[in-house]
Amino acid sequence: MLIYPEKKTSVVYRAKNSIFGYFAWPSICRDEEGTLYAVASGFRMQHICPFGKTVMFISRDEGRIWSPPIVINDSILDDRDAGILHLGGGRLLVTWFSHPAHVYINRYYNSMKNSAKRHEAGALLGMLAAYPYIPAEEAAGGSFVMISEDRGMSWSEPIKVPVSAPHGPNICRDGTLIYLGKPMYSDEEPDEGIVAWASTDGGYTWSRRGYVPLPEGYQWSNFHEPHVLELPDRSLLGAIRAQKLPHKPEMSIFTCSSTNGGMSWSTPECIMVSGLPPHLLLHSSGAVICSFARREPPYGERAVISYDNGRSWTDEYVITDDSQDWDIGYPATVELSDGSLLTAYYQRLKDDTKCSIVSSVWRLNKH
Repeated sequence: MLIYPEKKTSVVYRAKNSIFGYFAWPSICRDEEGTLYAVASGFRMQHICPFGKTVMFISRDEGRIWSPPIVINDSILDDRDAGILHLGGGRLLVTWFSHPAHVYINRYYNSMKNSAKRHEAGALLGMLAAYPYIPAEEAAGGSFVMISEDRGMSWSEPIKVPVSAPHGPNICRDGTLIYLGKPMYSDEEPDEGIVAWASTDGGYTWSRRGYVPLPEGYQWSNFHEPHVLELPDRSLLGAIRAQKLPHKPEMSIFTCSSTNGGMSWSTPECIMVSGLPPHLLLHSSGAVICSFARREPPYGERAVISYDNGRSWTDEYVITDDSQDWDIGYPATVELSDGSLLTAYYQRLKDDTKCSIVSSVWRLNKH
């Protein structure tokens, strides 16, 4: 049985009638003063294009009104996904990744060209024509973090890290940052697998912790885009996007755990929901919330809840069920001051051709 929570949906940002109006893959966090910070890849032309920038939105009234998009990172490549984490004391950490220039030329060129609108193709092809001439250090791509010490007013230079995940790392009670990710164009990791890295200095330097084992009967190509959460007993819960599975559901989420700070992990197990990728949040009630998008009909944003630290999960909460197509999701959830939940995600609104950033406020049922 699916649970339909009371909810209120509003638009974080919508850019109608702009060829650069596609915004996607958001994350969200809340600081100790109650300010919300959301990030996304914005000012894009389409799902895959060379124009993405990392943008931030700020709300000081718990998501009722948001600032316009603030560009905080704009490399010459397509800056994709965006994760954000509040570190305490007004310090923020943002993550993103970029494919190397050769990936767009050799793998995505034809698909980008064919999917662009006729009046957009000139801008797209003109930008791609410059890609072979990008200096090697700028064309390399990879996964990055940058840090703000002043609530997003200024940012460090990008710091390259070996792994990537849409919502970035999470913070433990002792201040350690744990990044459970997929290797991303790094000489420090093989090209596949899921691995934990950690930082004990607020994100400036990172070291490897340990690898997640591959479940029997699967390949690493099935697993992507993980997220991690420290539980009340200080163990870690990991959740991993799984796709092209040899069973139903074909798209799902696997979870695993670590009791030694990410040095070793249990073998991931499927929680049998139809949706991806996961975002984990520990609610003040002790409930663990796993948000995800259902990318098959009926399309929409969903969540499941665990009251036993990830060992079992409730029926699905339907956050939205009005999405137009599969190009949706990457929901991230934050708790508001009254215990309600705000989930940010992306989808194409009715009558639009580009995707927008949207949020829904909802509540847990009494347990």
